[in-house]
Amino acid sequence: MNRTLLFAPLIAFMVLVAVFFVQLGRNAEGDDPTKLESVLVGKAVPEFRLEDLAEPGKLYDQSIFRGKPLLLNVWATWCPTCYSEHTFLNTLAQQGVKIIGLNYKDERLKAVGWLNDLGNPYLVTLFDGSGMLGLDLGVYGAPETFLIDAQGIIRYRHVGDVNDRNWRDTLKPMYEKMLAESQS
Repeated sequence: MNRTLLFAPLIAFMVLVAVFFVQLGRNAEGDDPTKLESVLVGKAVPEFRLEDLAEPGKLYDQSIFRGKPLLLNVWATWCPTCYSEHTFLNTLAQQGVKIIGLNYKDERLKAVGWLNDLGNPYLVTLFDGSGMLGLDLGVYGAPETFLIDAQGIIRYRHVGDVNDRNWRDTLKPMYEKMLAESQS
């Protein structure tokens, strides 16, 4: 048997290890894995017609995103990270932050029960059972949160939970800037 063939698996393994180290090194240099660029940043929320989560038959469209800056929070009961961020969203809502919820690929009754049990931080909760609006937004999963200005333009996309740190350091300054712009 040829000696080269004996070492081929070892060589392949070493190349794979080198690739992993390069990728890890990139992340260590400051890449933020929660920041996924969105082609929709700077564009209007896609057109849609979705039912209210708690009131089937009550329809909303993209016009609900016009008039005041707000957050669009994509969540689901099957998402453990959504559960952990929910208390913080309730706190933000109590502080006057406007939030619209997008219940993503979920069961309506479970989602209604979730909001009844844990509190409802949302002005409106859209039911996206099929995930089509999520798909149009480029959602990879839940939770994801979009900052939307008073004209209905997506200004930022945050992947992962909204918590005190990322709210204070990133999202709040952007939200407050959009509020100031909408009042001038």
